[in-house]
Amino acid sequence: VMQLKAGIKEISRVSLAPEIIKLLADQKAAALPQVWEAPLSEIRKLTQSRVAINGKPESIHSVINRFIPGPTADLPIRIYRPNADQNAPALIYFHGGGWVMGFIDIYDAALHRLANQSGSVIMYYGLMFSIGEMAAAMPHTGGAYSFARTAIGPWGGFITGLAETITYVATTAVIVFFSAGYADGITSTLIGVSLPMWVWWIILYIVFIALNATGSSVAFKFAIVVAIISLAIIVIFSLMAAFSGLFSVDKLFNIAPEPGQSAFLPFGVEGILWAIPFAVWFFLGIEELPLAAEEAKNPARDIPKAGLWARTTLIATGLLILFLNTGINGAEELRLAGEPLLDGFRLMVGDQLAALLGLIALIGLLASLQGIMFAYARNMFSLSRAGYYPRGLSVTNSKNVPFVALVVGAVIGFAALLSIEVLTAVDAEGAGAVAGAIVLNIAVWGAMLAYMMQAVSFLILRRKLPKLKRPYVSPWGVPGAVAAAVIAGISFVGYLINPAFQTAIAGIAVIYLIMLIIFAVYGRHNLVLAPEEEYAVNNSKK
Repeated sequence: VMQLKAGIKEISRVSLAPEIIKLLADQKAAALPQVWEAPLSEIRKLTQSRVAINGKPESIHSVINRFIPGPTADLPIRIYRPNADQNAPALIYFHGGGWVMGFIDIYDAALHRLANQSGSVIMYYGLMFSIGEMAAAMPHTGGAYSFARTAIGPWGGFITGLAETITYVATTAVIVFFSAGYADGITSTLIGVSLPMWVWWIILYIVFIALNATGSSVAFKFAIVVAIISLAIIVIFSLMAAFSGLFSVDKLFNIAPEPGQSAFLPFGVEGILWAIPFAVWFFLGIEELPLAAEEAKNPARDIPKAGLWARTTLIATGLLILFLNTGINGAEELRLAGEPLLDGFRLMVGDQLAALLGLIALIGLLASLQGIMFAYARNMFSLSRAGYYPRGLSVTNSKNVPFVALVVGAVIGFAALLSIEVLTAVDAEGAGAVAGAIVLNIAVWGAMLAYMMQAVSFLILRRKLPKLKRPYVSPWGVPGAVAAAVIAGISFVGYLINPAFQTAIAGIAVIYLIMLIIFAVYGRHNLVLAPEEEYAVNNSKK
């Protein structure tokens, strides 16, 4: 009881949301007894009023009441379904009442909202189901570009393909940027060697250009091995964090809120839009799967299956790292961290052992680097062989790897990173402090545009080619594609209102516009009948 009273006094000293202040004032005015001052039966009776306070629940697909066996009696459970999908991801909510008070209806309104508002996960499920259907029907290395080309025409293909190029080249630069930070932190701790960042960037680009140049078979085997190692280190980190004794829920909400805001949303609702690019980063890249269609033995079967495995793995591991690492370090401490996982290891085991474990964790970033470089090379290759990009980008080596595209993408990414290095030198506390985040936002800006185009392509293809042979059919169908398009559109707006990244987004938007003008004047008149183009032309006659 004394601890509870002390806790209430502590709460009174922090900033509360206006609705909580009003609720506490209403309770005080009603002269309701505290939980330690009244009989249990009276407290149980008073909790009934909380149902009305919570308001009318949002509309939802279905609510099912069931019972499950308990140690002494059957326990009531309630299942909230936002849609009819029987394979939707599940979230289990345990309501607490000190084992003796409270009841399930208190949380009914909140759980309706929780079921309805699963934004990023819903977007990626809707998007990947749609991509799986299109990739199975059109197994071309052009991926997103080929879907939009068939659905919308050359302009749709170019708009989507260019957005994908920006996404993958910028994503590669982001991974190189943060991998260099990890690598330098590790080498400086273990062997006392620290290199300029630009040297690390050159090393990473050269190594992974060479790896991808050996052919897709060798590169993919490397990716599988390092992915398994990466998953193992995430599991190890999660177990260490869970049992370290350092985890605290309070650390998840320790960012000082702006005036009038709460600890839960320290920057208000607008802050959610600002955070979306970083939430998307947990999943960014899984949509590149169709680019490997011409390397897959059975793309109609393998690409949808790979998409399911990819998003399930990313959701599980992403949530583990998000909550456990933040819970031991603190949200404020990780807000601008360049090597957050390494920071978590340092906190638990000290610098030396953390550096060894971080070396293994770095492998996960390198696995992503290999995959994204493969993606931008294939994307540029497919657009080049169809005439959208200069012909030289489709030149391959003896292993049928688009080597020129690999090098050109690396040079563009390196140039972007050098520009950030200049920003850091000129304005270390401003643009330089969020350098990696600037490139990250450029990557996600391109991704959201490409996601919207792919979702729209799916909807048009369903209407335009209803008899198209579809070996795999999206279980979410049209509603899933609509949801993906809407959420991607909302996310797209988020980048435009964040003042920290507006200059960078404006810059890449200008480059994008210039490329569209070049295509309008020259490119669209010089297209070649590549496999994607031939497929699109043939189906336009049906």
